[in-house]
Amino acid sequence: MSLNRTEQAIYDYMGRHPEERQYIHDKVRALAAGAEDTPKAVSRIDAELWRYCEERSSVVPALREAARLYGIRRTSMKNLAEFLIRLWIDPRPKKPPNKAERQNLND
Repeated sequence: MSLNRTEQAIYDYMGRHPEERQYIHDKVRALAAGAEDTPKAVSRIDAELWRYCEERSSVVPALREAARLYGIRRTSMKNLAEFLIRLWIDPRPKKPPNKAERQNLND
């Protein structure tokens, strides 16, 4: 999976700061648990990672420098959200097909 510069900077920062990694880990797990499905979880985590990025970019020198170089306009965090879900969340079991879907499969 390929991360954009901003996603990679956040991921590297979390790797160097265990307390920040734990904070994001807990946030990802809570958001994923509260979402009906994986795409909704990704969307919520994407938004939360962006808020986190904006906040940390104002106080963390490495992230502040990245923001200065690349700008602090809204950047997708979708790839990082999907990656963190794969790392930290057990896959959801697939729902069995309903009666109509089973009928279509048997036709």
